[in-house]
Amino acid sequence: MEVLKQSGLSSASLEIPDKGDGSDCTGIFSGNLSVDLSEGSKWNISRSGFCGMRSKKFDGFIDLDGYDAIALRLRGDGRCYISTIYTENWVNSPGQSEDNSWQAFVFAPKDSWYTAKIPLARYLPTWRGNVIDVEMEMNPGRVLGMSLSVNAEGGAVGAKSGAGDFRAEIDWIKALRLP
Repeated sequence: MEVLKQSGLSSASLEIPDKGDGSDCTGIFSGNLSVDLSEGSKWNISRSGFCGMRSKKFDGFIDLDGYDAIALRLRGDGRCYISTIYTENWVNSPGQSEDNSWQAFVFAPKDSWYTAKIPLARYLPTWRGNVIDVEMEMNPGRVLGMSLSVNAEGGAVGAKSGAGDFRAEIDWIKALRLP
């Protein structure tokens, strides 16, 4: 995964430490969320406090049609993270190059491993982080990429929020068939 370009004062990285024994490694998504806006920026920024990492676009599509959910095994800091699935653009207006994005919250309990299972039907259509108020279904057969992000504001009730450091360890991400 690559770190998304940031134009605010928040920072993030994805680190995959080498255990030295050839075993699979856990990714560490960490950084600092800032709600401050940089003065004199060439970007017209009206919101801040966001960091994310996104996969490169897949060659072709990932077909999740035979699956019901995405599962993530993670250990966090008590914050709520956002799992995003990008699908082929068939909702936006003609000429728009952005992929469709579908988002769901993932709570990452502090200091303990947790397997979150998110039914694909729970992913909501979004545009620039805002839910689109339309009735539509994701096309799971046309997945182009995925991402994980964190916001200073919002999330699950009782989850840690606000500016400051964040850290989530990701052991794996899988597609599941639910009983």
